[in-house]
Amino acid sequence: MRNILIIIAILLPILGGARLLVSAPKSVPGKRIWCEVIACAASVIVWIVILGGPVGDFTVYSFTRGYRIAFQLDGLGMLFAGMVSLMWPFVTLYAFEYMGNAEHKNVFFAFYIMTYGVALGVCFSANILTLYVFYEMLSLVTIPLVTHYQNSESMYAGRVYAGYVIGGAAAALITVMVTTMYTTPSFTLGGHSFHELPENFMLLIYLIGFFGFGVKAAVMPFHRWLPTASVAPTPVTALLHAVAVVNSGVFAIMRLTWYVFSPQHLAGTWAQKVAVTVSFVTLVLSAGRALRERHFKRRLAYSTVSNLSYMLFGVMLLNPAGYTAGMAHMLFHGVIKMSLFLCAGAFMHQSGRSYVYEINGAGKKMPLTFTFYTLGALSLTGIPMLCGFISKWNLLLAGAQAGTVYSYIGTACLIVAAFFCAIYTLSVTLRAFFPVSDENRWKGKELTDPGWRMLLPIGIFTAVNVLLGIFPGPIMDFLGKIAAGVI
Repeated sequence: MRNILIIIAILLPILGGARLLVSAPKSVPGKRIWCEVIACAASVIVWIVILGGPVGDFTVYSFTRGYRIAFQLDGLGMLFAGMVSLMWPFVTLYAFEYMGNAEHKNVFFAFYIMTYGVALGVCFSANILTLYVFYEMLSLVTIPLVTHYQNSESMYAGRVYAGYVIGGAAAALITVMVTTMYTTPSFTLGGHSFHELPENFMLLIYLIGFFGFGVKAAVMPFHRWLPTASVAPTPVTALLHAVAVVNSGVFAIMRLTWYVFSPQHLAGTWAQKVAVTVSFVTLVLSAGRALRERHFKRRLAYSTVSNLSYMLFGVMLLNPAGYTAGMAHMLFHGVIKMSLFLCAGAFMHQSGRSYVYEINGAGKKMPLTFTFYTLGALSLTGIPMLCGFISKWNLLLAGAQAGTVYSYIGTACLIVAAFFCAIYTLSVTLRAFFPVSDENRWKGKELTDPGWRMLLPIGIFTAVNVLLGIFPGPIMDFLGKIAAGVI
């Protein structure tokens, strides 16, 4: 029965979104009800499946030589599916107000809802081929969202985005083909050995997959698409390019590293050293780039580039502590960055301004928005009692536990990047609430917090940020069980 529910959860948003392209409800309330009901129904189905526990591998369609489309639910799938299913309905609600006066709303919400189903396909994939199919579909259905405004800037961003993610998928296909030929067809924690392949060739195939899937995870030098794509509407930037799309890249690398290739065989090899080095170089350089960025959403986009490599650093330590910390940061960063992007979008929606220097004095006009923003900024910096501290602290511990030169260098980079993070996030708070008197751009001008449909999701993500920071035990225990193979 739960096998059928998994298929329904995937198909419901895809078909529900496609219906908006064919025959959308005529009234605006009707369209909104349709989108919210589809999102909520899919989420309810996902949680019915999750609460029932793991679901074994089952095949939907079989090709030849082990090439098949199959689904399952294990611990890592529960984590990613749980994240996506809890966030999507709230950000859909946010999008109703944000996109209220926008053109082409039918097209926007059609692809927005369809993307939910495709993302669930990634979550429930049982093997590397199925993951790859939905991973590539995710690229295709999000291109119209990036180009939604259809101006020159959006179309350019769409071309850059398409070029990078499709190019990355082409590279990843090499790894998908080789690994499917030489391994058992299902994801298995601990991975598989490739005795038939020469070791260096096997490591090369792994790195091709790491960089191919790593394009969506914005590893340098393949990160440029993410800041460029910030021209998309904020609901897209927040949910897709801060959570679903980029985390699908991290998720795919987790699957590749821990469930296809063997962490034990990768540990200490030149492939691990390359991947770890790319991770800590990306996280510190992109944090420095965020420090220099003047555009509000692009600053947060460079922050996302940095924090994605926090996750990859933990994963590539190839020890259970690092894997647990990497999963924790995937979850906690998703919650934090959702709040930050939605706050940025609220300011831009209400003010019509986009740059950091234009925020001066806005905190007194939008107190709720910038209070929520400040809590997110403190958490992302790593202040105790907020969830960002938990994952960053565990990453530091995992780096120290690994005990290698590369892990020590990476740990030092984490600390430097956290310092940069404090500057590029909290400087916005200072501008908002404590502007220099002659630089207060909003004194005597009209500016208010947005309506409840935008504030409610921001407030909920902020509350989750605080609760996970104060009570991290249950979720960290759950993640530890995933890393240990108990779930």
